[in-house]
Amino acid sequence: MLGVRGIPNVEGGVETHVEQLYPRLVSLGCEVEVLVRTPFVPRQQTCFGSIRLRRLWSPRTPGLEALVHSVIGVLYAGFARPNILHIHAIGPAIVTPIARLLGLKVVVTNHGPDYDRDKWGPFARRVLRVGERLGMKYSNARIVISQVIGDLVRANYGRVSELIPNGVTIHEPSTDTGHLARFGLLPGRFFLHVGRMVPEKRQLDLIEAYRSVLPNGWRLAIAGRLTEDAYSVSVREAARAKGVVLTGFVKGAALEQLYSHAGAFVLPSSHEGLPIAMLEALSYGLPVLASDIPANLAVGLEPKEYFPLGDVPALAQALMRLSQQPPDPDARASRRRWVAERYDWNRIAERTYALYETTSQVRK
Repeated sequence: MLGVRGIPNVEGGVETHVEQLYPRLVSLGCEVEVLVRTPFVPRQQTCFGSIRLRRLWSPRTPGLEALVHSVIGVLYAGFARPNILHIHAIGPAIVTPIARLLGLKVVVTNHGPDYDRDKWGPFARRVLRVGERLGMKYSNARIVISQVIGDLVRANYGRVSELIPNGVTIHEPSTDTGHLARFGLLPGRFFLHVGRMVPEKRQLDLIEAYRSVLPNGWRLAIAGRLTEDAYSVSVREAARAKGVVLTGFVKGAALEQLYSHAGAFVLPSSHEGLPIAMLEALSYGLPVLASDIPANLAVGLEPKEYFPLGDVPALAQALMRLSQQPPDPDARASRRRWVAERYDWNRIAERTYALYETTSQVRK
């Protein structure tokens, strides 16, 4: 498997997808080796459960990191001769023709049009478009995580894809509140956003909407790793407002407590593939507010749970409305059942395994 920075506990939607999917594929009988990038996985970590982790060098330079690692990774795969090389995301998929020339059978998962992300400049966007085109045209099989992406692939490249969405693990909500106390949060009295600190997640829109209404003593918790880049600095500056809590990157018990005790989850992003963080929030039964981009609409929430992208006043009104609603345990239980029926990781692993079997039998 090629295309992630690393697992486990490495921030990112594709990384979360891989961390959940591949242990289940091992349980179905796959032998799995994940090619990870040296800056993100310690030298001493050579496995994740029964999954082998192969650390291959990459620079930590945005725009070069994925490309260099993918080239090294495909050459390693040519030597290792796996039954299937599974490439995740359209950037790494640029090496698909090389893999085919090396005689490998390739599955590519398209997690979304990454060239639409706000952070990329013209050159990076062009490289990503080339990666998408080469991955979709030359792979033996294609997976898309939403129908929106599948329609794009069919329209632009004339290729049929297998729709296998992201999934979610249904957890019992935590009753512990120790980490909430550390963040200064009260159960049921805060909005939660979980995501990478990048412009397309639109955390600044969320902070501005929250600051404009300061709804009924509720706080705003934003979970995600902060760096020293310009966007993180701007988020820190905006978050100095009363009631905004930046938790940093959280996993494990701390993240479970945030999801378990939030009053609502908010996702104002301008770009998503199929939002794992939203599915996680639904798995805890949280009310959700999301921007009305196609990837978020594809989840299938009720109309009142969406707001127009970038419309800060509309988001502010929705925050105020949610803060005035009394808790509804029945509605939370219904959301948990709904997401479990549609986004079960075990069924997703079974469908992926079936695609591997089919692909391994086709001629090269």
